[in-house]
Amino acid sequence: MSDYHFVYKDVEGTSTQWEDIHRKLGNLPPKPAPHKPPAWTPAEDESEQVKSKEWMSQKNVEELEDLADDPDLDDDRFLEEYRKKRIQELREKSRKARFGSVIPITGSDFIREVSQAPADIWVVVHLYKDGNQDCEILGRCLDEIAAKYSGTKFVKIVSTDCIKDYPDFNLPTLLVYNSTNVKATLVGLQHYGGRRCTPEEVAFKLVSLGPVLTGPDDEDTEVVTQKVRRDFLEKMVSRLEQTDADPDDD
Repeated sequence: MSDYHFVYKDVEGTSTQWEDIHRKLGNLPPKPAPHKPPAWTPAEDESEQVKSKEWMSQKNVEELEDLADDPDLDDDRFLEEYRKKRIQELREKSRKARFGSVIPITGSDFIREVSQAPADIWVVVHLYKDGNQDCEILGRCLDEIAAKYSGTKFVKIVSTDCIKDYPDFNLPTLLVYNSTNVKATLVGLQHYGGRRCTPEEVAFKLVSLGPVLTGPDDEDTEVVTQKVRRDFLEKMVSRLEQTDADPDDD
């Protein structure tokens, strides 16, 4: 007598004759299709690829620099010019996006990090002291803004390390620098709505001073300003709606 429950294994996996009979009768679902690995295809030879603008756009700075001696580009003025332009674009983008956080500095760093910053880089300096509640509130806002607008340089320095005997009642203070000059000095939180200030309100105040904020993609100043205004208005609407929902909330 046949053993209908004898387990065997084929390319479709383990099974028994009993299960096979029931599959034919439709009582069990069919076996899954056997796994078939994709057909092997050889990697495309780099030297055989058509050199085009799209092909060049996929390369990084180092790879583009290595193409300087490529004989094919010597005969193609358009690609050679595009190669040089692409290198410049990538380097500029890398330079613009090298920030992205609030950088702690000391008094000895100030001239190098702030006063001598390139003319096209805006620098926002946060004068603070540890344990000061207002400084902590503004610091959290600046952390978020710095991450979002990584083309702008944000630094923080202990107030008395920057300015001797700087009074604590002036904290927090923001100094906005560009082209070695102080463009604005903002003392206290009243510029951003007090202790309930948000990153959107701080960013809104900064763009009111000029093209202070720059994103990682070097967007047009007006585009960035419009984004900041939109975020600010959305935050204000949200706050008003919350106030209407909780009229007794102080």
